[in-house]
Amino acid sequence: MSDIQKAVQEKYGAIATSVKERSGAASVGCCGPASCGCSDPITSNLYSDTERDALPDTAVQASLGCGNPTALLALEPGQTVLDLGSGGGIDVLLSARRVGPAGKVYGLDMTDEMLALARENQRKAGATNVEFLKGTIEHIPLPERSVDVVISNCVINLSSDKDAVLHEAFRVLKPGGRFAVSDVVVLGEVPADVRRSMELWVGCVAGALGADEYVAKLAKAGFEEVDIESWRVYDVEDARAFLSDAGLDVDAVAPLVRDKVASAFIRARKPETHRCCGPDCCSGAR
Repeated sequence: MSDIQKAVQEKYGAIATSVKERSGAASVGCCGPASCGCSDPITSNLYSDTERDALPDTAVQASLGCGNPTALLALEPGQTVLDLGSGGGIDVLLSARRVGPAGKVYGLDMTDEMLALARENQRKAGATNVEFLKGTIEHIPLPERSVDVVISNCVINLSSDKDAVLHEAFRVLKPGGRFAVSDVVVLGEVPADVRRSMELWVGCVAGALGADEYVAKLAKAGFEEVDIESWRVYDVEDARAFLSDAGLDVDAVAPLVRDKVASAFIRARKPETHRCCGPDCCSGAR
């Protein structure tokens, strides 16, 4: 396990434990550098009141994302969905309601505390079409061509091997399957101090890809119809919020990241028929 994976596992394990201990309190979820509430510029106002009211409190409190991937496309009854980095299970449970009893939703997470919390939330929600799996998003423990839709919420940016994640997502999708994730992207040059900060990497910022780089990596993995929509671009005060606990000179760095970090919707499709232009491309992904 890489140092980044260990840091991510430790941080989100601690958040899961905090959620269980503070069950019923205000939201403690955060994709930023510290546990935070609804005022956080990345995690706030992502789900409707109707969606939140239909779920266990602890699923809502453990929501650590930067968007609502279940709203990116219309899930259909009977589909199989995979959520990469499923955390406390909010997007798994929302997806399970949409695909219905004939469908199936897998949640994949590497953190024991989050998996325990998610399974408890599944029990509370009475979701029988859900299964939580332990593993990493770089090595998905499912067979190829086994899911219709891959979703994720502010998790792929945490990986130090994003090519592996995207190739694995491509592998497990059925031909014509959809990739629909929320993630943080950068829209220009970001200071080296931010890129080097482990705390910000764990908090979704330092490990984020450039939008053009994301497109290129999805195409390299074999996807088509790639679209990236930046829907929430962060200003100087937002930057102050997510830089404040990283040990950086906020006054110096915040103006340099103004309008350079955004939450984005990322959509792509696996072709109906696989095309390969070389002996090493997308091995095993047909």
